[in-house]
Amino acid sequence: MGLLLALEGIDGSGKGTQAQRVADRARAEGRSVVTLSFPTYDGNPFAVAIGDYLNGEFGAAGEVHPELAALLYAADRLHARPRLVDALAANDLVICDRYVASNAAHQGAKLQGDERRRLLDWLEAVEYGEFALPRPDLVVLLDTPVALARTLVGRKGARGYTTLEADIHEADAGHSAATREVYLELAQRFGRGGGWHVVPTAGEDGAPRGIDEIAGEIWELLP
Repeated sequence: MGLLLALEGIDGSGKGTQAQRVADRARAEGRSVVTLSFPTYDGNPFAVAIGDYLNGEFGAAGEVHPELAALLYAADRLHARPRLVDALAANDLVICDRYVASNAAHQGAKLQGDERRRLLDWLEAVEYGEFALPRPDLVVLLDTPVALARTLVGRKGARGYTTLEADIHEADAGHSAATREVYLELAQRFGRGGGWHVVPTAGEDGAPRGIDEIAGEIWELLP
């Protein structure tokens, strides 16, 4: 089986860019690589509903119960599971731009304390238990200050799933901050023993690190 790498981080943290950098380097070194991005936005009914959710058609992010929203993202991954499993069987490396932890972080951001912990445990049971999604061998959290991430989100081009300049998650600074908080909680909860590694995308002065520097650090984590 190939190695499953999940790249995680708040909106604007550079997941797609780093997924491409790691994939290019792996291919240059002779590895077979598949990259996947979640949500898939491939026209399946769950992805269509996620687009509606992010466009605000069901209300603001805080008005949609996190379990209901999380089920859409989980079902989109269930839809992609056969493709993911086949990719792992046939390739050396599979890279996911967002995976299960993204669901936990974005929907857990709506809750606090015991309610948040209950949701995180429930999502583990749904995605890895009931839906039997493969667990990642390596999770890299691209930890990005919210102010920097929001600047980078503002530079994004048009996306197929939304006509908005920023979807309801991206437009809410409070949601971004809470999502980062949950990601860091998950990194602490699972730790390096659970395959989690935190890679800062900004220096101590808050200035962004170089893309190649970050890519090199991710590469060094691969076995």
